[in-house]
Amino acid sequence: MSVDGSGDRRRRDVEPSIGEINGNGVVVAPVRLGQQQQQQRLRLNPNTEHKPEKYDDMRMEFSPLLFSSLERFLPSAMLGLPREAKARYMREILKKYLPDGERMRAQKHKEYKQRIISSYQPLHRELHVLNATNFLVPSFLNAITANTEESFRSIISEPAPGIFAFEMLRPHFCDLLLAEVENFEKWVFENKIRIMQPNTMNKYGVVLDDFGLETMLGKLMDDYIRPLSKEVGGSTLDSHHGFVVEYGIDRDTDLGFHVDDAEVTLNVCLGKRFSGGELFFRGVRCDKHVNSETQPEEILDYCHVPGRAVLHRGRHRHGARATTDGNRINLILWCRSSVFRELKKHQRDCSHWCGECLREKKERQELSVSAIKQELLKRNGELNSSTVRILPMALELEDKLFVDRQL
Repeated sequence: MSVDGSGDRRRRDVEPSIGEINGNGVVVAPVRLGQQQQQQRLRLNPNTEHKPEKYDDMRMEFSPLLFSSLERFLPSAMLGLPREAKARYMREILKKYLPDGERMRAQKHKEYKQRIISSYQPLHRELHVLNATNFLVPSFLNAITANTEESFRSIISEPAPGIFAFEMLRPHFCDLLLAEVENFEKWVFENKIRIMQPNTMNKYGVVLDDFGLETMLGKLMDDYIRPLSKEVGGSTLDSHHGFVVEYGIDRDTDLGFHVDDAEVTLNVCLGKRFSGGELFFRGVRCDKHVNSETQPEEILDYCHVPGRAVLHRGRHRHGARATTDGNRINLILWCRSSVFRELKKHQRDCSHWCGECLREKKERQELSVSAIKQELLKRNGELNSSTVRILPMALELEDKLFVDRQL
């Protein structure tokens, strides 16, 4: 879940993760303590009361934000250890699942960011710190502060299952960010610097994390996106990839059908004046079913409005129609969970989030009910009405117990 190493949009997630799972559903990884190699464990659920340390001043090949997020998953006995000891422990876990080539690329990307940040003079340095009152609309800020399901529902619309839209960014923030991006692109052009594309599909845009906005976006994810993301699997988000994309006649015009390399995607239109550019959604899918057919109830076209956000699973298949006039610029925040990715590798059933897996599960249940009915008819000649009623419930309970055993 590195900012650069996994910044691609891919049909299948092939990501380094943080450990292996034992029979009790606990993430484990071998770590050397002193002269002995022991099995150490990470918590599956974060210690929300623990305040993690900052690792920004430590020279490591992984994002400091990743270490701060991962610290909440450390065993309770380790939380009181010196920061250096915790960093070594987490680094060893991450290294085990990140090949040497990936680590070298991550290190080079870190050096690349440091060169840019040390040379680039920001136009609006206030963007480096998240000022919620100045950046976020009052309705959104109040809902997050209240932190209740009722407050969230009061600001959110759900035009299709798993797609949430809400007013989020003040016009002032949108203007500041647009001006900063324009200033950065001008600086890059004047200094003939080659910068990285936002991802493998978008040719126009910039990676915000690369020129000083990584910490601000990390706090945006931690404090404001994670609370909203529980319904789309975002309770364990621990890293991000933040960027802007640009559409228009002289930019990218549209974007093909794809899934994001993220557990949760935040997409906010910043402006400017434009026509077209609608998002189209076609249902959530696991790796196995990413190219399966779309069901009628999964079809949605979403029209962008500046300052308005749309939040969805990264695995929700989508694309962007052509921007036919003007220029459209969007802020994208790919939010990732190393814990979810590790657990997903060991799941045999994805029906709690994959639309096609759920459809297949229901078909299996219907076939099982029908088969049991036929068997009972053969044995008894007729079905007791109460037996007919409880069969679907029994099968659903059995299926749930099966899934729980896999986790």
